[in-house]
Amino acid sequence: MDHSRISLRPFKASDADDFLKWGGDDRVTRYLRWNSITSKEEALAYIEKVAIPHPWRQSICVDDCSIGYVSVKPESGDYRCKAHVSYALAAEYWGQGIVAEALRRAIPIVFKKFPEVKRLEALVEEENKGSQRVLHKVGFVMEGVLRKYAFCKGDIKDFLIFSFLATAHD
Repeated sequence: MDHSRISLRPFKASDADDFLKWGGDDRVTRYLRWNSITSKEEALAYIEKVAIPHPWRQSICVDDCSIGYVSVKPESGDYRCKAHVSYALAAEYWGQGIVAEALRRAIPIVFKKFPEVKRLEALVEEENKGSQRVLHKVGFVMEGVLRKYAFCKGDIKDFLIFSFLATAHD
């Protein structure tokens, strides 16, 4: 994949068809908190009610077609120094370095947009090896295992916690 074809941009209502393609794929949503999207109307509602108003959720695009997202959600109060990172990508694009490239582009933008954020965190299910590889490739550090940490799709799971510090970006 020629990485010059990759871009990050805000979601827009016209992304609904593209979003339905990958957001409706159980392989893509397997490790996400939300279930697969089943209709264009549901895709549009998600874009308008979740993606667009989100503090920082960008569509990962190839040739301006949405194929996934990268999301950064800053915490508040005493935890305003950190933000949670998540992402998803259409299965047909897995293994091409696209999410790693999207994260490399997103990190400096996020640290500039949210100057109080000094730490990015990503929680990854222990069995999600692909996501772990992405985070390592970008420079996130695995800090530990959070045993029986949270439910995902009805089952309680162990999660790995990864971090990327603003000082690693300077």
